[in-house]
Amino acid sequence: MWILSFLPNWIFHAILATGLLAVIASTFFGFIPFIRTYTTPTKIVGYILVALGLFLEGGLADNAAWEARVREMEAKVAETEVKSAKENIKIVEKVVKKTEYITRRGNDIVKYVDREIVKYDTKFAPGGICEIPKEFIKAHNDAAEQPK
Repeated sequence: MWILSFLPNWIFHAILATGLLAVIASTFFGFIPFIRTYTTPTKIVGYILVALGLFLEGGLADNAAWEARVREMEAKVAETEVKSAKENIKIVEKVVKKTEYITRRGNDIVKYVDREIVKYDTKFAPGGICEIPKEFIKAHNDAAEQPK
């Protein structure tokens, strides 16, 4: 209810209390001649104020229930964010480890290829036999395997 955000809560309580007092006053003080003439309008206004007051009190109770639920959900979201941050750290660590492993393995393969190809420098000289060494093919196939 939009009116709940503009007015303080005590106004809604005062509306209900005023309506109850008007109904009670018109019922019990109806025997006094001066008040007897205003009994019916006072009862009507009192019942209208009671109805309006009860409606607004229900709105206050509903609003309070929703605010409590929002606070509960905000607490759950905060808790989930903390867990998410911890899981994100674990995932980043796994990615870093895997990246380091792949980089290290790539460097090992490059060193191996450089070391083994040096033996065949004469084959790649102009006029030499140009065949691919078996060690190079093996290193290439080893590099294509999934990391363990």
